[in-house]
Amino acid sequence: MTDRDRVDRHVERWLPILPTLDPDVEGAVTRMQFLTRHLREVKERTLVDLDLQGHEYDTLHALAGRGGRAAPSDLARDMAMAPASVTARVDTLVRRGFVHRIPSTTDRRRVDVELTEAGRAAWRGAMDVGGAEEHRLLAALAPDERRLLSDLLRRVVLRAEAPGD
Repeated sequence: MTDRDRVDRHVERWLPILPTLDPDVEGAVTRMQFLTRHLREVKERTLVDLDLQGHEYDTLHALAGRGGRAAPSDLARDMAMAPASVTARVDTLVRRGFVHRIPSTTDRRRVDVELTEAGRAAWRGAMDVGGAEEHRLLAALAPDERRLLSDLLRRVVLRAEAPGD
C-alpha cells in the first residue's frame, strides 16, 4: 500500500526508540484509538448542534433500545446506574418533552417511561449523523472487506472478553 497515514509516521518515529515495537500491533491499536476518538468527537459535535447533553442522548438511546418504552429500573440496569440517577435523567427529559411517564401495562403500581415524537426525533437525529460518518469511513472498503474487518475485530474482542491467559 502506498498511501501513508499519521499512524505510519507515528510508528516510524517510535521504532528507533523501541526496537521491539511490533509495527503491526502498534499500527492496528493506534488506528483503532484514532477512529474511536474521531467518532467520539463527531458525536460530541452532533450533540452540541442538536442541543443534547451526552447523558440525555445515552438515556434516549437506552430507551429506544427497549422499543421506546421501559421501566426506569430497566433503564438503570441497562446503563449500570443507580435508579435515583435515572429518575433525575427522566425528570430532565420529561421537562424537555422528550419522554413522558405512563402507567405500566404489567403492574398498576409502576410507571413506565416512553419516548415522545420529539424524543425519538432527537435520538434519531444524533444517530443519523453518527451513522452517516461511520458509513463514510467504511466506504473506503469493499463490502467483503468490511465483513472481513468485522470478523477480525470480533476475534480480538472475544480475546479481550476472555479471562487473561
